[in-house]
Amino acid sequence: MEFLYKKLKDYSASDFYGFHMPGHKRSARLTGADLPYGIDITEIEGFDDLHHAGGILKEAQERAASVYRAEETHYLINGSTVGLLSAVLGSTRRGERILMARNCHKSVYNAALMNELEPVYLYPRMLDGTELNDEVTPGEVGRLLDENPDIRVTVITSPTYDGVVSDIKGIADTVHRRGGILILDEAHGAHFGVHPMFPENGNVLGADIVIHSLHKTLPALTQTALLHMNGIRADRERVRMYLHMLQSSSPSYVLMAGIDECIRMLEERAGEVFGQYAALLEETRERLKGLDRLKLTETERYDRSKIVVSTAGCFKENKKFTGKCLYDLLNEKYFLQMEMAAASYIIAMTSPADTKEGLGRLVSALNEIDGKLAKHSKNARNYSNAGRDNHSYGDCTAMSEGEAWYSEAMENEQAYTPGQAAALENRECIPIEECGGRVALEYAYIYPPGIPLIVPGERVSAETAERLRRYMDSGLHIEGTKKSGMIEVLADG
Repeated sequence: MEFLYKKLKDYSASDFYGFHMPGHKRSARLTGADLPYGIDITEIEGFDDLHHAGGILKEAQERAASVYRAEETHYLINGSTVGLLSAVLGSTRRGERILMARNCHKSVYNAALMNELEPVYLYPRMLDGTELNDEVTPGEVGRLLDENPDIRVTVITSPTYDGVVSDIKGIADTVHRRGGILILDEAHGAHFGVHPMFPENGNVLGADIVIHSLHKTLPALTQTALLHMNGIRADRERVRMYLHMLQSSSPSYVLMAGIDECIRMLEERAGEVFGQYAALLEETRERLKGLDRLKLTETERYDRSKIVVSTAGCFKENKKFTGKCLYDLLNEKYFLQMEMAAASYIIAMTSPADTKEGLGRLVSALNEIDGKLAKHSKNARNYSNAGRDNHSYGDCTAMSEGEAWYSEAMENEQAYTPGQAAALENRECIPIEECGGRVALEYAYIYPPGIPLIVPGERVSAETAERLRRYMDSGLHIEGTKKSGMIEVLADG
C-alpha cells in the first residue's frame, strides 16, 4: 500500500530534477527557511491529480471514506469552508429557499448569497442553567419544513463551536421523510465515532453530506478537511463540480500528505491514541468539577473534547469577571492560549496531541484563579462600584449573566435576502450600537466562532444592537464590517 508522505520523501531523496512548479525546486537554498520544500511538488508523473484522481490520491480518499464509514470522500485543502460552499451550491438552485441553523458558519451564508438563496432560520434557544445555545431538535426542523414545504435543503451545525451536539439521526429522518437532504457541518467533530467517549459521526447517522475539519481536533495541518457524501439524495455530480471550481487547481501535496498521515493514524492506531486521550481528558474534567466560582459546563449531548469554563456569577470585588477577563488572565499570566472568549465563558479546545503536562497546567491555573475569585466574590453581588476596581484582572466590564450567542429577542427581521442586499446602493455608515431598527448591509460577527449576529438584508433588533455594544465594551472585536465599530445600513430603510 502506498502512502503519499513516504512517496514524497522517496522522491525528494531521488535523482529527479524538476523543471516544473513550484519555483523553490524542492530546496531551501535561497531562503534558508525550515519549510517542507523537499516534499512540495505539483501534479507530476506518478503523483496523481486531486481533480482527476485515479491513482494514489484516489486510494487515499477511499481509505478516508472507509475510516469515516462514508460512501464517498473528498480531500479539502481549502478547509471546511470550501466543503460547505460546494455542498450548498451543489445542492440548491438559484433563488431557492434553504433551511439553516442560525449558528451556521459564515461560509453557509456566503453560499446563500452566491446562489441568491432565501434563508429560513432555525434559532437555537438558550439552554437553561448554562450560557450555551441549545441543540436543534428534530421537532423544530419538522415544524419549519412543514410550514415551508418548498424547502429541499437543510443545513445544521453539530457539534456547535461550544460543543453542543444535536440529534442528527432524528433530524436526518425528519428531513428525509419530507423528501429533503441534510447537509451537516460537523467541522468540529472530525474525532466523532473514533472512541465511545465521543458521539457517532454524521455519516453513520444518516446525513447526506458531512464536512469534517481534520485540523481542528486531529493532528492534521491547517486548511485540511474532508467532504463526505452518502445515499442517493445529494446531487453528487454537482457537488463535485463545485469542488473542482472552488478548490485550487494547484492543491498542496504537503497538505494532502498531512491528511493521508492523519487518516493513517486513525486507521492503524486509533484505539491506542484515543484510549490514552480519553483517559487524560476524563481525568482533567474530573479535576475541574471541583471548581467553586468558575464552572465546567456541558450539556446532556456534548462533545467532551471541548472544555468550556463559565464565569457567570464571578466577581472581583464589585466588578463582573467576564469570559474575556478569564481569557486574558490565562494568556498573560499563565501563558495559556484559549480558543475563544465569549461574554461569560471561555473555550479550551483539546485533541489527542495534548499532553498531561499541558492539561495539568490548565487545571492548576483555573484552580488558582478560582480560589482568588471565591475570596473576592463573598460580598460582591452588585455592580454599583464597577468603575472603582483597578486590579490586575483587567477591564472586566459588567455584563449580563447567561448570555448565549442568540436569544429569541435577537431574531432580526429579514427585509431582503443577502443577495438582494448586496445589490442595494443607497447606503450609509453608522456606529454599530445605533443600528437597531435599521436594515444592515454588512455582516457582523465575532471570530471565532464566525457565526453572524447580523446578516446583510436584516432589520436589526434592538436586542442585537445592544448585545453587540456590550460585546465591544467587554473587549471583544466585531468583525465582518469594513470599518471598525461601524456598519453599513440602508440609508432610507
